[in-house]
Amino acid sequence: MSNPDKPVNNTSDEVDLGQLFKLFGDAFNRLFVFIKSIFTGLFKGLIIFLLFVQKHVLKFAIAAVIGLAIGFYLEFAEGPRYESSMMLEPNFNSVQQLYNNIAFYNELAKSEEHTALALALGISGEDAETIREVNVESFADENQKIMLFDNFVRQLDTNTIKTIDFESYLKNFNSLDARFHKITMITSKSDIAKKTQKAIVNSIKVNNYFKLQKEVSDLNIAIQDSIYRKQLQEIDSLQNLYKKVMLTIAQNPGSGTNINLAEDSKSVNKELQLIKERNYIKAELVRLYEEKANKTSIINVISDFPTRGVEIDKFFESKKFYGALGGLLFALFILLLIELNTYLKNYKEKLS
Repeated sequence: MSNPDKPVNNTSDEVDLGQLFKLFGDAFNRLFVFIKSIFTGLFKGLIIFLLFVQKHVLKFAIAAVIGLAIGFYLEFAEGPRYESSMMLEPNFNSVQQLYNNIAFYNELAKSEEHTALALALGISGEDAETIREVNVESFADENQKIMLFDNFVRQLDTNTIKTIDFESYLKNFNSLDARFHKITMITSKSDIAKKTQKAIVNSIKVNNYFKLQKEVSDLNIAIQDSIYRKQLQEIDSLQNLYKKVMLTIAQNPGSGTNINLAEDSKSVNKELQLIKERNYIKAELVRLYEEKANKTSIINVISDFPTRGVEIDKFFESKKFYGALGGLLFALFILLLIELNTYLKNYKEKLS
């Protein structure tokens, strides 16, 4: 009979664990070898590229100098370039019309349709020839986006608000949602942009749809202002009445006079309620006046075009830089083709 107290042989378990650790060790070794091979390959490729550059450094230098010279010539032939900017605040959903108009002006400038551009901007044909680009972009920092989100959720019902957060709002935010927009004009004369400002702004103001929207907005603001003022008068009357009642009660404590101004029988400080309501209406009046000030015009000009534009002198945005870079890339492409052709010839000779 076997002895039940005799310990069980764990030799097979030890062998299995040993094999398992060996498998883990081999896997890690292969992983490290693979990672090493990647870095070795990258280092080898870098050395080959540096040797290639060292071999053709003079050719690269000549190509860059030629490209730089071409860039200088193009800039000299084009003449100086001036940049002018104007900040606008479109109202009544007129921002889309603004972007369409600016795209139209830019297309006319790019296609050199100077007569049509001069007519659209109210300038002479000679001035229109100096316009190179007209662009528009939105301007909205985080604080403005938060304010826009707050105004947006105010218009929603309670159930809808629960399904929308600030992050999801930002994902759907686009340039047309911003409050402020900057128009930038590139010209070859410094005083041209200022001449076009009136025409750009009026192109939005003359739209009959936006005129109607402004009239409706003005009417709504006037009605709301009248309502708030009437409510303030009613609150003042209630406060005066409440003071008279309290004074009467104080002078005749035994008369039993009691007037309840609340709709329920709870003990509430009625005067404090009236003060809170008055402060709320005052705050709404302030907000209403701010809205009225912001919407006095279909499109508000926050900052005008300057009298003279600023000359553009940014090397990394100039034709000189792009010319030199283009020369380098062209030389690299040609030399790589030559190297590839040489390699294919040598490989063909080895096969034959």
